[in-house]
Amino acid sequence: MAGIAVHRVQKREPHRDYLAKAADHMSERSDDYAAVTAMVRELRTFDPDSAQYRRAHAAIIDLTLPLASHIARRFRGRGQSHEDLFQVASVGLVQAVKRFDPDNGSEFLAFAIPTMMGEVRRYFRDCGWAVKVPRRLKELNNQLKDARSELSQRLGRAPTPSEMALHLGIDREELIQATIASSNYATVSTDAGQGQSGEFLAIRETLGQRDSRLDKVLDVETIRPLITSLPAREQAILRMRFFEEMTQTEIAERIGCSQMHISRLLSSALAKLRNQAGEPTARIAGAAPVLRRRRRHDAA
Repeated sequence: MAGIAVHRVQKREPHRDYLAKAADHMSERSDDYAAVTAMVRELRTFDPDSAQYRRAHAAIIDLTLPLASHIARRFRGRGQSHEDLFQVASVGLVQAVKRFDPDNGSEFLAFAIPTMMGEVRRYFRDCGWAVKVPRRLKELNNQLKDARSELSQRLGRAPTPSEMALHLGIDREELIQATIASSNYATVSTDAGQGQSGEFLAIRETLGQRDSRLDKVLDVETIRPLITSLPAREQAILRMRFFEEMTQTEIAERIGCSQMHISRLLSSALAKLRNQAGEPTARIAGAAPVLRRRRRHDAA
């Protein structure tokens, strides 16, 4: 990358203390985004009107642009093209580079991901379709929320579409139409035309499926920089528990303490990550298998 030095996390000299070495092992990230925070910090030292600044800025955008594509795909199947969503997410990325403070102690990705997702959500709030929703669907819209809440309490789980339809006294087809019409993102006709061939398809026939693997990408990139902010002992315990798949008892034997103490340290580490990332602990822990596979792939 011309015009900017790419900073890499340097490996410390071997140390007798096992926990310190374990923390180093977790900090040696080979992912493409490891140097972005340092690159933004260096960007701030350049004159915004200089060619050096423009080259450095372009290098950062080029490096992180794939993440905008991931976020765009996460919102697919909601009536907007991938190209449009990618452009919106890219605008969010540029805003993140402009507003990120590299001296506040956090990693760039922890700031950029919510910024890009917020930009896409704002785009959905501001756009709409100039179509008329049938009166019957408007009336059903007012009943959907109450029915969903009532059935959730009664069943102890989210109701299925069939259960919702039975509760409201309508058929499943009508429920699907009402659900689409009540979308938080836009009011849309279920008979909106698709394509330029004159063929008309119901929206439900064109919706894509949610890909949980894309969610994992965002989970991983959010949690990865946060792990390095933890104390060395907690970093080591997370590595042994989720990367080496050791039991709490095995970790306790290796470190030399009780299993109960390991359990408390593990809970504390996950709680810190949850608070920093603003995500449920289960999602934090769920990112570990993806990180583990990446490390195995990098090692190979």
